[in-house]
Amino acid sequence: EDQKQHLELARDIAQKFNVDFVPGYGEEGSSVAGVFTLPDPIIPPEAARIMSLRDGSAKMSKSDPSDMSRINLVDDADEIMKKVKKAKTDPEPLPSEKAGLEGRPEAANLVGIYAAMAGQSVDQVLGEFGGEGFGKFKPALGELLVETLAPINARFVELKQGREELDAVLAKGALKARELARPTLDKAYKALGLVRG
Repeated sequence: EDQKQHLELARDIAQKFNVDFVPGYGEEGSSVAGVFTLPDPIIPPEAARIMSLRDGSAKMSKSDPSDMSRINLVDDADEIMKKVKKAKTDPEPLPSEKAGLEGRPEAANLVGIYAAMAGQSVDQVLGEFGGEGFGKFKPALGELLVETLAPINARFVELKQGREELDAVLAKGALKARELARPTLDKAYKALGLVRG
């Protein structure tokens, strides 16, 4: 959700280019395609905004002075389990329905994180954990996060140790990006009346 404004800017720029430089684009009844595709945000409701582990009403942020407020992609298993275990919660058990999370920002946040990581809806998570306390839920959430993030962490450590491999991955990615972008860039040059050398 935080990046939606950037996507909207990209959409506005693409729309402006298409209208200004593609004859027939946007005219009523026209099926002329634009040079640039207009991007649409895809924001899963369960993961639209991940909140702080220390304050369920503040967004999770790397700029928060407390490292305990967030899960970093490069946190190891012990760090993740520790952070989840110490995440702020309330004394009530989890409700069996989503409506029961109203007024419980920390509980709603942790359930939302679980739902996003498990690819489930909040209702599915509450169907599994409703009536349970956080003593059972937090370890399950921690294990799910560890399982999901472990491959990312392992790859990060691997790349950090081998600068040559990292450079090779970056070069390969740049080459692939150029190949994928070339047809669109050629269309843009043509629409602008420019010759590419």
